[in-house]
Amino acid sequence: MKRDLDISVVIIEDDETIREGYAFLIGNTSGYKIAGTYPSVEETLKKIEGDDPDVILLDVELPGISGVESLPKLKKLLPETHILILTVYEQEALIFKALGNGAAGYLTKNTPPERIIAAIHEVMDGGGPMSANIARMVISSFKRNESSPLTRRETEILEQIATGKSRKRIADELFIDLETVKSHIKNIYHKLDVHSKADAIKTAKDNKFI
Repeated sequence: MKRDLDISVVIIEDDETIREGYAFLIGNTSGYKIAGTYPSVEETLKKIEGDDPDVILLDVELPGISGVESLPKLKKLLPETHILILTVYEQEALIFKALGNGAAGYLTKNTPPERIIAAIHEVMDGGGPMSANIARMVISSFKRNESSPLTRRETEILEQIATGKSRKRIADELFIDLETVKSHIKNIYHKLDVHSKADAIKTAKDNKFI
């Protein structure tokens, strides 16, 4: 159980200036609090369970265990915690590996401060925020396989999920109710034989269904 209604955040970033900057930004925003800050994954793993964060901001390039490599470890310890990648790296392979390993979103470090705050809130609401250039890269890498088992509407919804949109936003933009979106997502997971958003995206990419 969380102690209060504030969204608690842990930051894993080896650059002290950047780490303190994020901590100041988030800690001084109403509705958010810093549960801990760490310069490496190794230091994080010693205390992260006690921090019990809602969201982790995770750098990719870290001393020792890298951010992408740490994702399965962190998700195993804290399966309910959302992990946002915040990095300078934009390589396609790295992006999909991070998403496949359990990252809930992927932002670059040139993301405006207000967007970082919004992304933390968005991921708590079920979204998968991405920087605009990352979202474009994700979409452009998908080329539709005409033998896809997905219906036209299911494909449309999965494409929206791949850009990081929440279920509610998808429902609003497609003028359908939230339960209908949830039903489509359930069918997508069944047809692709997956159990998570990240696996659905990965399977779709590997098979070029979207």
